Amino acid sequence: MRLCELKQKEIINTCTCKSLGCPVDLEFDEKSGKITALIVPGPGKFCCLWGRDSEYIIPWNSVCQIGEDIILVEIREEKAFRKDRLL
Repeated sequence: MRLCELKQKEIINTCTCKSLGCPVDLEFDEKSGKITALIVPGPGKFCCLWGRDSEYIIPWNSVCQIGEDIILVEIREEKAFRKDRLL
């Protein structure tokens, strides 16, 4: 699977049945080349509009299943939420 295909899939948290959005980036280990996390933009600043200043960092080991249209993850959102993202 290519990154461009992965970026088109919606991430669903199985703990809350809530959509977290689509991944925009990946983190990977430079030495092994393995993916370590998916990065998803957080909620918008005002009514989900006008930019974002946070993101979800979803560890790769939290991914349960990757389907045709969605990625299922099992994670407590407060642990994955990172504020003050540099834009």
